[in-house]
Amino acid sequence: MVGSALRPKPNVSTLYSRGVTSNLHARLRVTRRRSLELAQSLTAEDMVVQPSDDASPTKWHLAHVSWFFETFVLKVHLPGYEIFDDRFAYCFNSYYVGAGDRQPRSQRGLLTRPTLDEVLAYRRHVDNKLDELFAQPECLSRDVQSLIETGINHEQQHQELLLTDILWLFAESPLAPAYREDAPGLNTMPSQDAPPINWIDVGGGIFQIGHDGNGFAWDNESPSHNVLLQPFRIADRLVTNGEWLQFIEDGGYQNPLLWLSDGWTRASQEHWQAPLRWHRRDDDGWQQMTLYGLQPLNPAAPVTHISYFEADAYARWARCRLPTEFEWETAVRRAVDPDACSAASETLVPQPLDGDSECALQQAFGHVWQWTASAYLPYPGYRVPEGTIGEYNGKFMVSQHVLRGSSCVTPAGHSRVTYRNFFYLHQRWQFTGMRLASEVAP
Repeated sequence: MVGSALRPKPNVSTLYSRGVTSNLHARLRVTRRRSLELAQSLTAEDMVVQPSDDASPTKWHLAHVSWFFETFVLKVHLPGYEIFDDRFAYCFNSYYVGAGDRQPRSQRGLLTRPTLDEVLAYRRHVDNKLDELFAQPECLSRDVQSLIETGINHEQQHQELLLTDILWLFAESPLAPAYREDAPGLNTMPSQDAPPINWIDVGGGIFQIGHDGNGFAWDNESPSHNVLLQPFRIADRLVTNGEWLQFIEDGGYQNPLLWLSDGWTRASQEHWQAPLRWHRRDDDGWQQMTLYGLQPLNPAAPVTHISYFEADAYARWARCRLPTEFEWETAVRRAVDPDACSAASETLVPQPLDGDSECALQQAFGHVWQWTASAYLPYPGYRVPEGTIGEYNGKFMVSQHVLRGSSCVTPAGHSRVTYRNFFYLHQRWQFTGMRLASEVAP
């Protein structure tokens, strides 16, 4: 059963204006089309394989986001809507227990049926019915449009996951295939490391944290509240591959005194010697598996595919620490022009420092998600939304850490200063990197 909170009665007095509705419809279409564009270069074989329990096949991503719109929007709010295929709910539900049973996450790669053609037909069916919904203004209450907005952002999240999962899949292949052959900028990027870090001092005080309610945000970004911060310093740029090489060469992966206990155990058991996707070639030095295939490691580019445990160990080695998520948000609010610096780069690989940037704090968005020292916990006054859709964020607020910013595969327009990503401390498959912080020198 879909929760009662997803069954608001249409109220003509609360409908959005025609212009807002038209804009929402246009963004929905762009988002839905973008998912298909991301899969366009893949073969049918590429789209069915699951390289790990933490990843999902491309075909599953394409179907799941359509199931989301069918389950939470069309099924409830489009009069006379007929389910495309009753079996798909079991196949393409993810973790919404309130929506019914589902295929185990670790077995999504076994879903050779339904076929890709059937999944694409499912997407066309859902898209056509969404168009029908927009043709009936009496059905488009604020609550319904809010659900559609959620669905757009949900699909954008899966677009990012689709790309990280494809990289994972191709990284497991002995052929090291490229998702894209055209690699703009890869051959012209500087071979030397980035300039020295400039430290930005932030005075202590009481600062406002969280989303202010204007525009879309996930429920875990609210409510807005005040935090007390002591004076701190934060690096103006991200840690680079070249700096990470120094950590490796200095025995960083062999020194247990740098590591948290759980991190040392994990690194030892899994034989970590470098970030995920790095490969050592005796004649050619280090290479890195990217969405453009296997490429020479660029020392000036931000390090990525590191776990929280690795980031914390590196910070200790550098005699620094990771910023808390509140320090990160405060520093970015003060030093970054949102209009100039918040858009995702969509380069598919983290880029070296841009010397032309006017932002005091650089590389906040569009390169790598940045580990923070903060556990993923609810803000003061947070309440899980009612109904099945309330399972989206709240039930994961345990045993994970917060990342801030956005990555090189984050869709354009999906970044903001209050966004709270979260992962388990050992996970390395996402485009995750780091920025240093420290106390203010006396």
